[in-house]
Formats: sequence, structure tokens, C-alpha cells
Amino acid sequence: MEVHQKAQREDTQIIMFTHLSQLLNLFTGFGGLIAPLIIWLVKKDEIINLDEEGKKVLNFQITMLIAAIVAIPLTLILIGFVIIFAVGLLTLIFPIINAVKANKGESTSYPLSFKFLK
Repeated sequence: MEVHQKAQREDTQIIMFTHLSQLLNLFTGFGGLIAPLIIWLVKKDEIINLDEEGKKVLNFQITMLIAAIVAIPLTLILIGFVIIFAVGLLTLIFPIINAVKANKGESTSYPLSFKFLK
């Protein structure tokens, strides 16, 4: 029995869109984790580098979600507001920077992100 593997193809636009899909958090509050997860699960075996890039995006989103959850009770001592502001800023800036890099075929990174998916 012969198993046929799909040939992977390059598609920097899908990778760019995966990074930009995180910005759904700004509009829906939760789509920034769900959209990249769906793209990654469906296309990771078809597009070169999408598996690696998708994991970076998901690790960043999980890290920011945890930071936001931790920040909520910390608002009682005011430091939580600083953390929430930082999370908001980071979740706006890093996806845009990395989307531009991905579209150019350059390496992307999300500093301050824990590696939950390896």
C-alpha cells in the first residue's frame, strides 16, 4: 500500500495572515488565539515553515493570555494596569512586525514568549 504525501509549498501570505490574525483580539477579545490555531491545524502540513511560525504565534498568544489573567487581580495594587497596558501594546506591535517579516521571508520572533508548543 503506497502512501502519498502532499508536497509542501511556500506561501508567505498565509504565514503573514497567521501573524495578523492575532489582531482579532482587538475586535473580538478572543479570536486572536482561535484564528491562528485553526490556520495552523489545517495548513501546517501543506505550507513550508507554517508549523514553526504557527507555534510561535500560539506560544505568544498563550503567554499574553496568561499575563492578562495574572494582571487582573494585580489591578488591586495598580501594577496590574501596567501589565495589562503592556500586554495590549505587545499584542498589537509584535504581530504586525512579524507579519511584515514573514511576508518578506525573514525569520520572526516573539520575545517574552514561553514555549508551550515545541
